[in-house]
Amino acid sequence: MTTTAHPATTSCTALAGIGPLFPVVFCGYLALGLPLPALALQVHDRLGFSAVAVGWVVGIQSLATVLTRGFAGRLTDTRGPKLGALLGLPLAAVAGLLYLASEAVAGRPGLSLALLLAGRLALGPAESLFLTGTMAWGIARLGPARTGRVMAWQGIGIFGALAVGAPLGLAVMERYGFAAVAAAAALVPFLGLLVALAIAPEAGIPGQRLPFRRVIALIWRQGVGLGLAGVPFAALAAFVSLDYAAHGWTGAGLALSGFGAGYIAMRVFFAHWPDRFGGARVAAASLAVEAIGQAVLWAAPNAGVALVGASLTGIGFSLVFPALGVEATRRVPPQSRGLAVGGFVAFLDLAIGLTGPLAGFLAAGFGFPSVFLAGGAACLLAILTLVGQGGAGRQG
Repeated sequence: MTTTAHPATTSCTALAGIGPLFPVVFCGYLALGLPLPALALQVHDRLGFSAVAVGWVVGIQSLATVLTRGFAGRLTDTRGPKLGALLGLPLAAVAGLLYLASEAVAGRPGLSLALLLAGRLALGPAESLFLTGTMAWGIARLGPARTGRVMAWQGIGIFGALAVGAPLGLAVMERYGFAAVAAAAALVPFLGLLVALAIAPEAGIPGQRLPFRRVIALIWRQGVGLGLAGVPFAALAAFVSLDYAAHGWTGAGLALSGFGAGYIAMRVFFAHWPDRFGGARVAAASLAVEAIGQAVLWAAPNAGVALVGASLTGIGFSLVFPALGVEATRRVPPQSRGLAVGGFVAFLDLAIGLTGPLAGFLAAGFGFPSVFLAGGAACLLAILTLVGQGGAGRQG
């Protein structure tokens, strides 16, 4: 990243500065969102594995991501953020190719599952690189004073892609099969790569950098709050399609779209709230709404009510990331901002990675709705975590 603000910071709006990066983020996460609900159906219905296996296939990607956040952050801080995007997007395409290979050997379920897991493992560092890269790239273009805006608009790209990708992936699978979903997941990242290549790079910031463990020590409270807030999203992504199928409902893709729509609406209209009311306060209120959404999903008697619960979950989760993210990045020097972004998001990766298999055990023992009850409990625990953050909100 540069040592001074990008010219766009003083002459253009925040949207103009973030705009060129938006399709990069969108395409990267579309490669994640397209196969997400299709993977659950492929593993459970086509290959015949249990809900626990579904949880591992979905969750192992985040466990792989968390192990590479430190590397991605150091690369971003030293070599500039553009390189992260240029390395991560092609690696995301490799994941799609492994999905495609898995479908080719679907008659051998064990091998097919192994290839799906390999694809998810490849997607872990891919996401780590292009998310950390684009996030730090946006901060470099707009300046650190607009970190919250950067995180808010990057989040619109992320969950907009997930909201579009989920129903699109299910529709493609129903019409053309899992192979078509895998092929699309392999092609989409190259569209983002073409855009990234055309955007001017930002250099790394010179100076002494903190060790990754020191960065984590400075931001762990914010990270834990984010991680617990991410549990409902992980539960929703992994099991909502199976929950709908178990109830005999249609429109599982709409539930993820409802989550994304609620998430995006909050980012568009209320992204300034963390700066105005304080990060911890906004995060706590958001977590309460998220917990209510999970409770509605758990008790939903029909698909319409479930859609309301999913939408409330998205509304609640939306502002947790920028509210706590601003506080996390302010706790480190500029030379370690990429590491802070990577470390902060690593808590979310870890939570999502653990939620998949643990929720799978819950679903196997108590039914699919139980994973949403657990998601609501995680939100309440996150609120308790924020109580101990003292002046975090006042700094935001």
